[in-house]
Order: sequence, then structure tokens, then C-alpha cells
Amino acid sequence: GIDSAVTLALACQALGKEQVRAILMPSPYSTGHSISDAEKLSNNLGNPYDIVPITNIYESFLAELKPVYKDLPFGLAEENIQARTRGNLLMAIANKFGYILLNTSNKSELATGYGTLYGDLAGGLGVLGDCYKMQVYALAKFINRDQEIIPQNILVKPPSAELRPGQKDTDSLPDYSILDRILYQYIERRKGPKEIKAQGFDAALVDRILRLVNINEYKRNQFCPIIRIS
Repeated sequence: GIDSAVTLALACQALGKEQVRAILMPSPYSTGHSISDAEKLSNNLGNPYDIVPITNIYESFLAELKPVYKDLPFGLAEENIQARTRGNLLMAIANKFGYILLNTSNKSELATGYGTLYGDLAGGLGVLGDCYKMQVYALAKFINRDQEIIPQNILVKPPSAELRPGQKDTDSLPDYSILDRILYQYIERRKGPKEIKAQGFDAALVDRILRLVNINEYKRNQFCPIIRIS
């Protein structure tokens, strides 16, 4: 995805490509182009990378949980198992080789709680934690200003956690171009719900987004330090 791609590109520029190791962790719901896009990105940057599939580990979790879950339908719990499997693998590799895990969550996700504790919220340093999603897109375009470093497909495909078939970020969140504008008014400008609604935003949407921000402090409180740019 674009957050991981921008984080990787920034890390290679800041630290040197030989110092940055990427881990590709396809799941049963990963699209083929996710793997090929990630490989193309690392090949463009010249950083070392490994492919560690999570399918067998994920299925072993489900097998052990079967007596507890019984026949309950697939849901958020199964999605989060995948994210936490990835977090565990990343920390295991970081521990073994003395790396620090770079977190790729952006400010839009952190504000609304769109992330899995001990999964994709794991890490020692948040590179994009103070960048809204639309800023991440702008960064990606800036990185590509002279040549295609981040593959074009990463820039144009709909954002998705790929934790269930056909998943898109917009299943859970409004379009980032709208979300970021509301978050900016609430977080940076310190505007209240009435003031934000008066700017023409849908009232129900404003209430929903602000509620997400307010109920997800427990996730942000456990998050790693971020690089502050605002």
C-alpha cells in the first residue's frame, strides 16, 4: 500500500538502502499485484527484502480457536489475527537482527482508530503518524517527481487493508479527501462540531468522525513515538 511504500522510500533516503529491510507478508486475501507492486518498489529502491507468507500461521490460529469460536461467522476478530500475525513476525525479525520496526500508520488512521493494536500499530517509530492520508499521496508524488520509484499502481489503487475479500478503506471510513478536511478542522484548527457543520459538511458524518476520534484515544495512547512535522 501507499503508506508502506512512502515509509520505505523515506527510510531508504534517510538511512541508505542497505540499512532498510522490507518484509512482504501476503495473506489469503492479498491480491497478486500487492506482492508484485511491493517487489517492484524494493527493486526500484535497491533495498533487501524477504517474503514471509502468513497463511499457515493464520490458519493455525483459527484451528486452535475453533473450539472457542465454534461456528461464529468471519468478522473483525479474524481480520485482526492477520494484522497481529504480521506484527509478531515483524517484531521477531527486528529482535533477531537488531532492527527498529518502522510503523506506517498515517494521521488519518490514527485519528479515527483505523488500525489493529499489536498488529499494524506495532513499531518503534511512526514515520507518517503526523501526515494525513492526502499528504501521504502528495509525498508519494513528490518522491516520484523525477522518475517512477513508487509503482504507479500503488498510487492509483483504492486503499485497502486486504484482510477480507474485496475490502476497501471506504467500507469503514469516508473518502480521505473529505475525512482529512474534517479532521484538520477538529484537530489542527480546534473547531467544534457546530463550527465544522457550519462549513457545509454533512452533520451525521461530522458526528461520526468526531466520535471515532474521541473513542480511540486508548489506541493512540499505546502508539509509538512519531516524527512530528505539524
